[in-house]
Amino acid sequence: VHSLRRGAAEVLEIVIHGDLKTSKVVGRRIGDVALPEGSAIAAIIRGEEVLIAHHDTLMEAEDHLILFALNKRIIPKVEKLFQVGFGFF
Repeated sequence: VHSLRRGAAEVLEIVIHGDLKTSKVVGRRIGDVALPEGSAIAAIIRGEEVLIAHHDTLMEAEDHLILFALNKRIIPKVEKLFQVGFGFF
């Protein structure tokens, strides 16, 4: 997590874990995921490739997301969205 403009916004790097059964985001398009209000996925790093995030971009396990949050109070909601279910372990 990195603060921007003296804490006015935050940038997060999130690694997607899990599979279709244990993740709320694996195999889903960005536009189909209910991100917390005030957050947006800017880019996806997949292997050596950097993808600009679009509503129809499919998220895969082990993708690294670059996500902006306008308020650090929503970070726990963002983290919860990307947690895997107990069946993953």
